[in-house]
Amino acid sequence: MSLQEILNPFIKEAIQKTFDVTIEKIEFQATRKDFEGDITMVIFPLLKVIKGNPVEIGTKIGTYLVENVAQVEKFNVVAGFLNIVISDAYYVDFFNQIYTNNKFGFVEQSNTDKAVMVEYSSPNTNKPLHLGHVRNNLLGYSVAEIIKASGKKVYKTQIINDRGIHICKSMLAWQKFGNGQTPETSGLKGDKLVGNFYVAFDKEYKAQISALISEGKTEEEAKKTAPIIQEAQQMLLDWEAGKPEVIALWKTMNQWVYDGFALTYKNLGVDFDSYYYESNTYLLGKEVVQFGLEKGIFEKDPDGSVWIDLTPDGLDRKIVLRSDGTAVYMTQDIGTAIQRVKDFSDVGGMVYTVGNEQDYHFKVLFLILKKLGFDWAESLYHLSYGMVELPSGKMKSREGTVVDADDLMEEMTATAKSISEELGKLDGYTTEEKENLYKTIGLGALKYFMLKVDPKKSMLFNPEESVDFAGNTGPFIQYTYARIQSILRKADFDFVSQSAVEVLHPKEKELLKQLELFPEVIQNAAQNHSPALVANYTYELVKEFNSFYQNVSILGEENQNIKVFRVQLSKKVADTIKLAFCLLGIEVPERM
Repeated sequence: MSLQEILNPFIKEAIQKTFDVTIEKIEFQATRKDFEGDITMVIFPLLKVIKGNPVEIGTKIGTYLVENVAQVEKFNVVAGFLNIVISDAYYVDFFNQIYTNNKFGFVEQSNTDKAVMVEYSSPNTNKPLHLGHVRNNLLGYSVAEIIKASGKKVYKTQIINDRGIHICKSMLAWQKFGNGQTPETSGLKGDKLVGNFYVAFDKEYKAQISALISEGKTEEEAKKTAPIIQEAQQMLLDWEAGKPEVIALWKTMNQWVYDGFALTYKNLGVDFDSYYYESNTYLLGKEVVQFGLEKGIFEKDPDGSVWIDLTPDGLDRKIVLRSDGTAVYMTQDIGTAIQRVKDFSDVGGMVYTVGNEQDYHFKVLFLILKKLGFDWAESLYHLSYGMVELPSGKMKSREGTVVDADDLMEEMTATAKSISEELGKLDGYTTEEKENLYKTIGLGALKYFMLKVDPKKSMLFNPEESVDFAGNTGPFIQYTYARIQSILRKADFDFVSQSAVEVLHPKEKELLKQLELFPEVIQNAAQNHSPALVANYTYELVKEFNSFYQNVSILGEENQNIKVFRVQLSKKVADTIKLAFCLLGIEVPERM
C-alpha cells in the first residue's frame, strides 16, 4: 500500500471529525527540498468548504495524524501546505518488502483486461529508415513496453506502405539505371539500394522538367508530361492490373527492403508481433462504407462519391469513397482497424505512433469509427509526436539529404568510442568487450536523448551532446549503474540476508522515497503514453543515488548492519535503473 493510500482515509476522517465536512479527494505533492517532510498535503482546496486559517486547519489535521497514524512521526505547516514527516520504520518496512521483488514497479497482466495494440514504424518501401523513423520506433516500442509493465497485454504492429507511385519510382529507376544490381552485387543493404534509385528517379525527373521548361512549357505542364513520371504512372496502373513482370519486380525489390529493415530493427532493438501491408489493406473498408450508407452515417453525392459530414462535430466534410469507387486513405485506415480487431479478438484499444502532421486525420478516423458503433473506438489514441531536426536543419528524402538510421547508429557508436577512449577507463577490456560497450553506450545515448523529451514536442538532436557522461544523458545513468555493480563486486560479505537497520540516514531516506515512486511513474507513463516520465524519473533516481554515494560511506561503514543495508539499497537502485531502462529499450553495462 502506498503512502497516499495509507494517509488518505485518516485525513478524510480527521476532516470529518474536526470540521464535520466530507471530502472526496485529497491533494498530495512531494515536499519541497527546503522544508522538513516526506509528503505534503495541499490545504488550499479545503478552503472552499472549511472556513478558517489554512495554518490552523493544517495543524488540526496534522495533530490528528500524529495521534492516530503509526507511520506519521511529526508535521509542520507552511502557509497552505501540511508537510508530513514519515517514520524511518515505514521506509525500512517498505524496503524489506521490495528488496527481493525482481519486478518491483511492474504489474502482472490481468486476464480480464482487454489488450492494447501499438502501431509504430510503418515505413515506405522506397527508402531506408531515417532519423524520424528512429524517434517513431523508439517511442512506439517504449510505450508498448510501458503499457505492458502497467499490467496490460500488448501487441506491437506496423503497417508497411508497400504500394503507390513512390514505390514505382524506385522500381522504374532500377530498370533504367540499375544494370541488374542487387544487394549482393552492390554490397549495399537492400533498403539503401532501393533508396538510391528513388533519389536517382528524382534527379532524372528534375532534369527532364528543366529540359521541357527550356523548350517553352510551363513548370506545371513539364511536371505532368515529363516522360519518366508518365512511365511511373503507367507502371502503377500495370501493378494494379496485376501485370506479372511488374508484380515480380515489385516483390523482389520489396523483399530487398524488408531484409534491410529487419537488420535495422534488430540493431535498434525493436520488434513486432504482426505486420500489415498496404497492398493487402488498401481495399479494406469499402464494405464498411456500404454499411455506413445504410445506417445514414455516410452520404452519397450526385457524382457517386461517398462522404461523411463532420461539421456538427467541429470538423469538416470528409470523402470516404471516390466517384470511381476507389478507396482513400481514410477508408483503408477504417478497414485496417476493424481487421485488426478481427485478427486479435482480445484487442480493446489501439495506439497509433504517427507524427503530429497527421493530427487531423486521426481525429476524423477515431470519430468515424465511433459513429460506426465500435465500442473499442473509445480506446483509440494517437501518439502524436514532433519532428526531429539536426543542428544542420531539416531532412529531405527525395534529395538524399536524410539522416540514415543505420549511419546514425554507427555514428553514435563511434562517438561513444571516441569519448570512452579519451576518458581512458577501459584497461583490461578485450577488443570485443570494448566494441560491445561502445555500442551499448552509443545506442543508450541515442535512445535516452530521444525519449527524455515529451513526445508532443519537436526536438533538436545533437549526437555529441547526447553522449556526454554528465547531466541528463543515457551514459551518465549507465555509468551510475556500472558504479553500483563495482560496489557489489567489491562487497566480500553476505549482503543477501535482511539487515536489521532501524534508523535511517537522511540520504538513505531520500533514496527510498525516490524508489517508492517507481510504480506510480510506470502507471502515469502508461496513461500518458510518455516514456519521458520514465526517463526523467530514472535521472532523478540516479542523482539521488550519487548524492547518497558522496555523503555516506558504503563499504567503509563500520557498523555491519548499516553496511549490509547500504549495499542492498545500492543494489535495489541498480535493479530499478535496469528495469526502467528496459522500458526504454536501453541496455546497461556491468562495467564502464
